[in-house]
This record gives sequence, C-alpha cells and structure tokens, in this order.
Amino acid sequence: MAMSRKKALEYAERLLATPRSRVRVTLRQGSQGVTLLHQRRAITKCYLNRSGIRAATLMARVLGISVPPLGASAHAEVSTGVLWRAISISCLDFRKRESYVLVERLLEEAELMRQTSSEGV
Repeated sequence: MAMSRKKALEYAERLLATPRSRVRVTLRQGSQGVTLLHQRRAITKCYLNRSGIRAATLMARVLGISVPPLGASAHAEVSTGVLWRAISISCLDFRKRESYVLVERLLEEAELMRQTSSEGV
C-alpha cells in the first residue's frame, strides 16, 4: 500500500496536537524506506537515499532505538515532545549543512526528555 508523505505528516500533526506522556510508535524498514507508524498508520517516512538514510538513523536515535533490519520493526514508547523531534528530523534535508546544527539540538533535547520521563515513572 503506497503512502503519501503529505498525508502521513497531516496525521502526525493531528496526533501531536494533544500532548501525551506515552505514545507507542513502530519503526519499520521496508524496501522503499523507513516508516514511523502509530496504530499502524504512517506518521512519516524516510526514503532510501543518502539524506533519508541519515534521517532514519537519527530519527531512531531520538526515539531511543535502532533502525530495524529490512522487513523488521522496532517499537518505542515516547512522549509527544520526543515524537515531534523525531518527525522534525525526518523532514530535514541533510544535503544542507544547517540541518546538522538543528539535529544536534533536537538530539540533546530528546535525550533529556527521555531521561526525565524514565525518572518520573
């Protein structure tokens, strides 16, 4: 089933509109790229090109997981704040140097948010 990145990001926007401390997401690697899902619906997708592979790797890092092998999935439970950062990274163009400055900031913030969340449980 083909998925429009635009429609996926529209769904992500609706999902993020209500702040939550726990959102279960799935990162799946298929032949077309790496897709982030919530309740089996696509939130964002990173295509198999140089920029997309970099984005997928960093997006997984923000979520605190690794990119799964082809055909497999990995699960994470994160806050909407961490999820927003993961989605933001998936939209960056890593052919531009400025993207790396933004990524460092987003990674730091996500790490702090995940640590705070796990301490509060």
